[in-house]
Order: sequence, then C-alpha cells, then structure tokens
Amino acid sequence: MSGKAKPHQGKLLVLTPGLGAVATTFIAGVEAVRNGNGDPIGSLSQMQTIRIGPRSENNAPAIKDFADLAPLSDLCFAGWDVVGDDAYTAAKRAGVLESSMLEPMADFLHSIVPMKAAFDRTYVKRLEGTNVKPTKNKYELAQELRQDIRDKIKETGAARAVMVWCGSTEIYLQPTAVHQTIETFEAGLKANDEGISPSQLYAYAAIQEGIPYANGAPNLSADFPALEQLALQKGVPLAGKVFKTGQTFMKTVLAPAFKARMLGIRGWFSTNILGNRDGEILDDPDSFKAKEVTKSGALDCILQPELYPKLYGNLYHKVRINYYPPRGDDKEGWDNIDITGWLGYPMQVKVDFLCRDSVLAAPIVLDLALFLDLAGRAGLSGIQEWLSFYFKSPHVEVGHVQEHDLFIQHMRLKNRLRVLGGAEPITHLAEGIED
Repeated sequence: MSGKAKPHQGKLLVLTPGLGAVATTFIAGVEAVRNGNGDPIGSLSQMQTIRIGPRSENNAPAIKDFADLAPLSDLCFAGWDVVGDDAYTAAKRAGVLESSMLEPMADFLHSIVPMKAAFDRTYVKRLEGTNVKPTKNKYELAQELRQDIRDKIKETGAARAVMVWCGSTEIYLQPTAVHQTIETFEAGLKANDEGISPSQLYAYAAIQEGIPYANGAPNLSADFPALEQLALQKGVPLAGKVFKTGQTFMKTVLAPAFKARMLGIRGWFSTNILGNRDGEILDDPDSFKAKEVTKSGALDCILQPELYPKLYGNLYHKVRINYYPPRGDDKEGWDNIDITGWLGYPMQVKVDFLCRDSVLAAPIVLDLALFLDLAGRAGLSGIQEWLSFYFKSPHVEVGHVQEHDLFIQHMRLKNRLRVLGGAEPITHLAEGIED
C-alpha cells in the first residue's frame, strides 16, 4: 500500500539505541532549533524546498510544509546506552557542542536518562558497559527492549515512535541460517545464537512493536530475510545502513561527476583520522571490517567498471581509518584521486575534508525519523529504498542494485515525497515540464 500519508497527530517519540555523540548532538540540536538558538542546517526536511509541477509555475514549498511531517515541537526523545550518563553529561563528554549551546537547555537534557542497554562485548570489543541489562538469553533481552518501548511511549504520551540506531559499530557479521526466517531467528534468540548481535535485538523489538527502524551503523542489523519478512508482516518501514556523512558523502558527489565526463580513474586512496568513541571502536580490526565493506562499495556501484573497463576496470581503491584521540569528533577525511583524461594523460584531485562527524550525522537522524514516520502513516512497509540518500550502503530488495549516485538518490527521495504529499512525480519527460 502506498499513497498520500495520513495526517500527523500527537507526539512522535524518537528512540535512539546509543546516547553518545550523534544522538546527543541530534537531540540538543532539535531543542536549540525549537528555542530559536540555531538553524537546522543540513536537514532536508527542515530547510529544503520541493518543486511541484512545471518549473514555470514556480511552485516550490518547503518539504516540511508540503509533506505534513511531524513538527519539531511534537518530538520527544528516549534512548539506551551502555554508559548511564544523562544526555547533558553525555553531550559534555562528547565535546561536540559548546557549553554556550548546552547550558540553556541543561534541565531538558538532564531529563533524558538512558535505559539500560542490551550489550555484549563480543560484538564491540573496545567498549565497556556499566549501564547494561543483566545477561539473559537473547529472546528475553529482546522482550525487555519491547517493554522499554511500550513504557517510554506511555511515559511520554507519544502517539507513535520511530527508532534510529545511533550506537557503535559492531564486528563484521554475515547472514547465516538463523537469519533466514522469523522462525529460525526466534529459535536463535532463545538459543543465544552467536550470529545475533545486540543491534539485531533492537531491530527485532522495534519491528515487533510496529515501529519504523533505521540502522545508522554498518552492523548486520535488519538487513536479512527474517526481519525483512517480519517488517512486511507488521507493516513497518525499514531503512539503512550507515549514515553517509563525511568521506563517502564526497565520493558519491565526485565519482558521478568523473563518470558523467567519462574521465578515467586509476586509483582512489582514502584515509581518515578521528578520535571519538567511534574511532576507538573502529581501531579494532573486526569492527573496522564492517565499516570498510560499506565504505568501499560505493565506487564500484557508481562507476560500473564492467561497462567501462578502460576507464575504471583497473581502479585501485584503498580505505583507511585511524584512531587519533587528539582530534575528538573533528574528523579529517583525506582523498588522493588519480584520474586520466584525453589520450590517457594523468591528472590528480586531492580532497581534504575537515568535518565534524556528529554535526553531519545529526540532521540525518532527524530526517530519517520524520520520513520514516511519514512512510508509516502512508502504509509503506519493508525496505524503503528511496531513503538511500542518507546511507553509505543502502538497504535494498533482493535482486535490486544499490544506487550510490547522490544526485539520483536525491531525485528518488523527492519523487517519493511528492507522491506521499499527493502530487505527481517529476520525470523531466512530460511535455511542458522544463528540464
């Protein structure tokens, strides 16, 4: 089922597994915007317009006005974390937002205290947790998470909820037999199957409670048949995976440009330094493997070396992430790109992106929460490929090819929003619609 969404009514609860740098930057940012102390820069849902009809009609309302999204005033927040610090203390520890931004909302942030997390160091080796649920079998932990969700909805008086994973990167896992059906998955939960990580427990709990779920990390979380089937049965939208923030964002901008001009690429070397908790966790090879896979796939999908072997068939692509504590949340992504032009003559492009990882991720969390809620109200369920714009490794249907070109992703996103708002999609083919 799809079409125009039902009207928004009541509060929307945004649940975040993880109440660290990304989640607190998002929550504090929303509160700052609500209080008139900042602008939601980076958020399409809050700042971008959407053209409706021919360009000549000059009809371009703001997305937030056209699509009947939940307004920021109706958002409330809750989350889980392995550290028991409230959102104010966690934000101060993260060091992303300045004290002058946090102090006016200190009481509000102090009121957001993380629930005890479902956690197992087997899956995040560089992280220690003190605010964790007692070890039980994974099925019982999942039921506790479901009860947490119900309790928070009741406590906040929310009409609906969404969940966006803002937690750490787990070790690299691939689907096994336990992930193939909901029956095998639930049996695996009860048997403590090692292939089921904590993030999968949160995804399962959200879907069972009818709550849209987005995966902001490279974890194997909801992207396997059992939970995809469950999401369709429960009418729950899914999206993922890995927030597209810094270096990969730049790749999905630059690679389409080189391909559009038919410029060859011989090599693309990427390295990152960052010093936040994410950087420390990625210092573990098993966690880095999960990140590397998602960061490395974009170029092949965009450049299609099988179609253009002379231009991209021998591309050497290397990705590195380095933990460097002095940098904190201020990440630096450096790229050296060796390209070729007319007659094979060599050229180079160098990009040094000094960014703030959580500042780039926060508006993504906001947009995903609002758009997934919209999708749910429109009766959409299962994998929402139109949200690929926000992810490094977009979750797609079996047999579908991931789309990584940022500009194609953007067009698909806006066309889906047009349909959800009751308008016609724009194809640039209809007579009278300008290019």
